[in-house]
Amino acid sequence: MKKISFNTKPTKSRPPNNADAWVENRELSQPEIRETMKRLTVDVPLSLHKRIKSHCAMANLIMADEIRDLLEKRFPGPKDSEPTSIPAERISS
Repeated sequence: MKKISFNTKPTKSRPPNNADAWVENRELSQPEIRETMKRLTVDVPLSLHKRIKSHCAMANLIMADEIRDLLEKRFPGPKDSEPTSIPAERISS
C-alpha cells in the first residue's frame, strides 16, 4: 500500500473564520454601495429558493444582489420617491 503524506501547514492565506469579518471586509459586487453591510437571515420555502437560484444562474446574476434590489424596491430609502404601501392583510392590529 502506498503512503501519502499531507502537508500540515497551509500554503495560502485562509479566509477569516468569523463570517461577520468576511462580510465587512469583502469586495462588494456593487462598488457604489459604501454603507456598512448587515447580515439578514431569512427562511424561504425550498421551491422559492430553487426558483430564485435557477433564475439567477440562467441570467448570470448574484442571488444576494437580486434580493437586495427587491428589498430596496419594496422598502425605498428616504431619497427615493414614495414608500411602498403594505397590503391591508399584512398589517397586524
